[in-house]
Amino acid sequence: MTKASGWQRIAAAVASGLVVAGAFPPLDLTWLVWVGMMPLLWALWSISGKRAGLRGFGIGYLAGLVACLIQFNWVASVSWLGAIVLPVYLAVYWGLFGFFAAKIGNPWKTGPPAGILKAAFCHGAVWAGCELLRGWVITGISWNVLGTAFHDIPLMAQAADLFGVVGLSMALVFFQATAVQVITTRKWPALGIATAVMALIAVYGAVRIRMENGKESIRLKTLLVQLDIPMDAGLMLWDGIETHMAYEDETLKGLEALKSPDGSLSPQWPDWVMWPECALTGRVLFTEQGEIGMWQNNQDTIAQVRAPGPFTLIYGVNENEAETEGDMLVPKEKGRAYNSLAIMPPSDEIATYRKRHLVIFGETIPFVDSLPWLKAIFEQQAGAEYNGGFSVGESVDPLPALVGDREIGAIPTVCFEDSVPRLTRKFVRPGPQVIVNVTNDGWFKQSAAADQHFQYARFRAIELRRPMLRCANTGVSAAIDTTGSTAHPDTGKPQVLTDENGSHFTRGSLLTELKVPLNPGFSLYAIVGDYALIAIASAGLVWAKFGRKSET
Repeated sequence: MTKASGWQRIAAAVASGLVVAGAFPPLDLTWLVWVGMMPLLWALWSISGKRAGLRGFGIGYLAGLVACLIQFNWVASVSWLGAIVLPVYLAVYWGLFGFFAAKIGNPWKTGPPAGILKAAFCHGAVWAGCELLRGWVITGISWNVLGTAFHDIPLMAQAADLFGVVGLSMALVFFQATAVQVITTRKWPALGIATAVMALIAVYGAVRIRMENGKESIRLKTLLVQLDIPMDAGLMLWDGIETHMAYEDETLKGLEALKSPDGSLSPQWPDWVMWPECALTGRVLFTEQGEIGMWQNNQDTIAQVRAPGPFTLIYGVNENEAETEGDMLVPKEKGRAYNSLAIMPPSDEIATYRKRHLVIFGETIPFVDSLPWLKAIFEQQAGAEYNGGFSVGESVDPLPALVGDREIGAIPTVCFEDSVPRLTRKFVRPGPQVIVNVTNDGWFKQSAAADQHFQYARFRAIELRRPMLRCANTGVSAAIDTTGSTAHPDTGKPQVLTDENGSHFTRGSLLTELKVPLNPGFSLYAIVGDYALIAIASAGLVWAKFGRKSET
């Protein structure tokens, strides 16, 4: 057993928090994730005595608070209070892990390699359970789980199709827990076994990448258009006319560039055109009887961009419940409103998906009717009036979309729903499908928020083995294949919309091309979701709690 003073433990906790934070944007030093938990594990295992659990919670909480204050500092773009409250809340899950590591799973007395590996497995499993828990409780906040750092390491990332990206977090903690024990006990065979496990994950990744690249597929060309509209909290700083004209201009410019010299449609003509979340300022109106209408400004803009040639248009729009007055549809007083994604084929029929997973204090305020002071806090922090929240959508059916003459399934996600894997997997069906996401991270200015969002979102393509298209107001707009890569299938060039300096905070368009598998590859995660990892986390907790007696 290694002894440490209170100050040494505090220093180790702070060090872990700083190192883990450095593995994510804006620094994005992803290699740090291989060592980030080691100081914390050492500090937690050095704790003993009757109050070990509470002290472990405190040390774990401190590490989490340091990491989350840095990682989520971009929340201050909208609310300085939120930038404090959110890390204070998220650090609780680090504290829970600290309680376990110091009180229940402390391995210092285990000697042989099998005991070391058992303790390492239990710690990895319980850490994964804590990450899952924070992704479920209240609204769920899963950004920056440890496994996300593998977003640009394809060989390691592929195992996300087994237990999700949190399963990769489990592997990282398992490896580091083994390393810390081996450094202390000098039982080197255990480190060799842990290294072999990580190598097997990489081998699995190589096999899966080869399998995915060899699948029979169809090609999907999509023109992504983003405007980089400046925002103040949730308020766009351009008026409706300026916004609509900009979408017309940028889309027409992108389409005209794809025509042949004689004016005919070239082989590069897109199947789809995508605009971001809430792109158009007009509303889609609907009645309980199934009638659908659209504000004239939306119709005019769509008609303008249709002129060069046919394509399917996918964009974000607000839907409002309406009622009939004569021959017109008018918004219904106190009617429902939805943050929606719309798909319109060349024939201009419209199909919409209504967002299910709303952002708390962004799109809805729980209990605001009974606790009106919550509204006052929102308005003071956001600097904008709260005019009521969105309603929750209900559908988990993919939307139909055309690629040439073939109909495929579009898995719709709005805003940060592409960060909620347990929701996205509900849309999985047999046959060709593409995950489509319209989002707007412009709330958070030119911060690390958009990059963190993108890094976590691209794992949905791996977890479900469905390619993904993202279109965002300020980026990151990109095409992602079923291995999580943004590389063009022919040229290998990254398919991410950026300016000449590599920044995604830009206005422009990008023609992307994706291979859409006719028969998507196997994904355990698509079948069982988080439940397999919940079982593993539970087993790790139970084994650590009741398995020690047999070792002593």
